[in-house]
Amino acid sequence: MQEEQGPVRAPEFPANVAWLQGGPIKLADLRGRPVLIDFWDYTCVNCLRTLPYVKEWHSRYGPLGLAVIGVHAPEFSFARESNNVLHAVRQHGVEYPIVLDNEYAIWQAFTNRYWPAKYLIDGEGYLRYHHFGEGAYGQTEEAIQHLLKESFPQILLPGLMDPVRDEDRPGAVCYRVTPELYLGYQRGLIGNVAGVTPDKPAAYRDPGKHIDGHAYLDGDWLLANEYLARPAGASGESTLTVPYMAKEVNLVIHPPTYGGSATISVRQDGAPLPAEDCGADVVAGNGVSVMMVDAPRLYRVVANRDINRHELTLTTTSDGIALYAFTFTSCVMPDAGEAPPA
Repeated sequence: MQEEQGPVRAPEFPANVAWLQGGPIKLADLRGRPVLIDFWDYTCVNCLRTLPYVKEWHSRYGPLGLAVIGVHAPEFSFARESNNVLHAVRQHGVEYPIVLDNEYAIWQAFTNRYWPAKYLIDGEGYLRYHHFGEGAYGQTEEAIQHLLKESFPQILLPGLMDPVRDEDRPGAVCYRVTPELYLGYQRGLIGNVAGVTPDKPAAYRDPGKHIDGHAYLDGDWLLANEYLARPAGASGESTLTVPYMAKEVNLVIHPPTYGGSATISVRQDGAPLPAEDCGADVVAGNGVSVMMVDAPRLYRVVANRDINRHELTLTTTSDGIALYAFTFTSCVMPDAGEAPPA
């Protein structure tokens, strides 16, 4: 088991943090039990992909003594709103305690830097294990069982859970793909050669030549600190084009601030997405592929049948819709003889 180096006491939760469910909790009151701390954000695709494992560990080992606590640390400003987080918690069926770390007090106390991040605390209150990002699910579950046996030597434990997805199984391959692409000017890479106009509506023209890892604007857009929005009163269509290499594409979107839902037309390589390549939030039919946006969350846009280079184009006429960040995923269980993409 990968353990922390030296005896490091886990920091206590600050008294002024807000608990969404199951709190307030003091780690000192959990002495004698191992504790799993999961740092997450409901708009983070990697966090959402780990949730089935954390939920199952809570179900399996909670009755045997494990305490699971989710620390929700928001990446975007709208993820600070408790109603948004609560909706996600209910949607994903999370039953263990959740604390809102809107000011990153717990994040800083743990000197954390990642979404998701998992920390295991033993029955004496010491940090014993950590893992950042996806993966290592079997290793993490083994660490949970190890600490449960330390606290409860006579315990009877189940076998390790099976992988939730094929790409979590041994032998899966994760290819190098387009990195996360933010759309606000603070961290974004906007490829329009004519430059950008921050914090006010402007008309953009797509230069026509595209580089992987950049976003290209056409039509009326408002480029803000952490997002790209179609401004009120915009004329015509607003289009965003992103060249990429990946199997799946996800996008964090906020619906119109003026109320109601929004519609985004989705095209890949100049054509509507085939139904077989649509993400869970895109509907294809009658020669179009469309995404309806009605809540601030992560939307699953593309689920290609294989990993390759593509060009994704999103078009909308919905004023007030805001786009925050793309994420691209790449892990697959390859077929026999399959070669990596060029």
